[in-house]
Amino acid sequence: MRHTAPEGRGPVRYGPPAPDTGLPVLPGLAALLAAAAGRTAPEPPGGGPVLREAAAGYWWRRGLRTHAEDVVAAPGAPTLLLALIAAHGGDLLLPRPCPAWWTPQARLLGRPAYHVPTPAECGGVPDPYALLETVRRVRAEGGDPRVLLLSVADDPTATVPPPETVREACEAAVAEGLHVISDETWRDTLHDPQDTLLLSPAEMCPEDVTVLSDLGGALAPAAWPCAVARFPPADPSRADRWTDRRARTLDVLTALGTVVPGPVAPAVAHALDEPEDVTVRARRAAAVHGRLAAAAHRTVLDAGALGRPPKAGRHLYADLGPLRAGLAARGVTDSLELESHLSARLAAPVPGGHRFGDELGALRVRFGTEMFLGGTEEERAETLGAARPEELPHVARALKEFGGALEELR
Repeated sequence: MRHTAPEGRGPVRYGPPAPDTGLPVLPGLAALLAAAAGRTAPEPPGGGPVLREAAAGYWWRRGLRTHAEDVVAAPGAPTLLLALIAAHGGDLLLPRPCPAWWTPQARLLGRPAYHVPTPAECGGVPDPYALLETVRRVRAEGGDPRVLLLSVADDPTATVPPPETVREACEAAVAEGLHVISDETWRDTLHDPQDTLLLSPAEMCPEDVTVLSDLGGALAPAAWPCAVARFPPADPSRADRWTDRRARTLDVLTALGTVVPGPVAPAVAHALDEPEDVTVRARRAAAVHGRLAAAAHRTVLDAGALGRPPKAGRHLYADLGPLRAGLAARGVTDSLELESHLSARLAAPVPGGHRFGDELGALRVRFGTEMFLGGTEEERAETLGAARPEELPHVARALKEFGGALEELR
């Protein structure tokens, strides 16, 4: 069983692992890493020109005008978000629930962070009216809200908010003078890209949005730390170091000494260029995890629990509130106890909703779909190649065990 709940864990020291693909490294990427193994020099702070050009091309292909000077790279999204928060200053506003690694960055900097409810149909973005109310309340109490964090392909809820919801939330934020940081780590894991419209806030408010993406979401192994941020394009001749957020972000990364490892840079730059082997693997993995998430979602509903249909990522978010009586009979009365119970029962990480900013008393958890892939490399490879992976014997068995763990709580 993976180690998920070390003794003495605290709100910063412990964070649940991100949902993983459960797949081996692509041979082409492994070869590039091996070829660069002798490189002793790290990338410069913010990333070298090759890496930043590759990131710029990645966003160009998604309709966002980007040049290398608009990009910053760092060894992982948490480090990069820490630098972004430090560069912007002020208080943060976050949707409830939100990724487990967001709030610790604000906490480490001593910045207040305020959670805003999300609409009923999706997670990832705050309800615009609740956002306006929260901003005005915080200011009335002497606070200084300056940044809104949101996610258009969400962890933990696995939802993709409708474009009109994203637009309304961004317009409300910009009208109140907030800068938007859009975490788009999971945008390339849409389960059905033909049926799901994902629109980046940077397309709607190009001057007021910074886009953040961790390559571990879809393009590169999570063990190879690299994340990139796209800043609103600026005229270099008018850039002022004290107002240029990209320059201030680079200052923070330089002060922390956080750089992308030299041998990793060529491989992740190649992944950002999106050659066929990388894109085919990403699309196939997203489709397989999507079918597994849909099957797990049906199982959750059959057990009497609740959850929004998953649209992206390798996870789903479930509300076991309707099973409260059965859980209480087993001594489970909050999400911390629910996390411990289900993680032990399923022998897999099942972080509780309190990790994502939900109330402790709400019986919500995030289930990862990796636990359905199989226990061996052969089973996982078979799952990846199957048109209907949920019908494979080892997958069906895992889904049945999952359903049994939920049914016994009724």
